[in-house]
Amino acid sequence: MKFNLKGMSRKELEKLKADVEKALEKVGDEEKRAALQAAEKAAKSFGYSLDELSNVKPVKRAPKAAKSSDGRAKVAPKYRNPDDANMTWTGRGRKPKWVEAHLEKGGTLEQIAI
Repeated sequence: MKFNLKGMSRKELEKLKADVEKALEKVGDEEKRAALQAAEKAAKSFGYSLDELSNVKPVKRAPKAAKSSDGRAKVAPKYRNPDDANMTWTGRGRKPKWVEAHLEKGGTLEQIAI
């Protein structure tokens, strides 16, 4: 069905808009009803009602790793400088000078592990 919108008055356009909104609402209600019936059927196939399932607490998932500005996942630090707690190292890449100095003094990575 095609409408000549340019040839319609403002009043006719507003009525058409209201009719379209009603039709969309009706379709939305029908879709929701169908979704509810499908959910009830699925719950029943497992031996539950939707009311029983609605009281179940959701499973907590591990948070996703934060990403750095270059898109790689951030890695938590594994080692901390015993002389300056602000200095850390993830264990990836080149060893910082403070780690090398600690190892040269006879220290181990286990000693500075967080």
